Amino acid sequence: MSVRVRRVYDPPEPDDGLRVLVDRLWPRGVSKEAARVDEWPKGLTPSTELRRWYHAGEGSYEEFARRYEAELAGPEAAELLDRVRESVREGQVTLLTSAKSPERSHTEVLVRLLEADQR
Repeated sequence: MSVRVRRVYDPPEPDDGLRVLVDRLWPRGVSKEAARVDEWPKGLTPSTELRRWYHAGEGSYEEFARRYEAELAGPEAAELLDRVRESVREGQVTLLTSAKSPERSHTEVLVRLLEADQR
């Protein structure tokens, strides 16, 4: 598996490979130079509406994941996801997020979809 998740606030590591920011908003307090982001495909991130719904505590993580997967099936997001898939096939990809708990965020959905492609 050549994809992993790291917090954008952590310093870059030499083995990060392609660093892809998967948050819709730029993380607070991090300069573009310090983040060393190679790609920022905003269309691959959860919509503003979905993000606000989830952070308001209106639904479960499972429902959030289901809705996010539905968004990823849209044409723009599907194309961007395919680009990340291709990058994963070519080498290490690090998905960057500002989420405090990446394991309960949209990054887990992305990793699950990318891992399914590696099998």
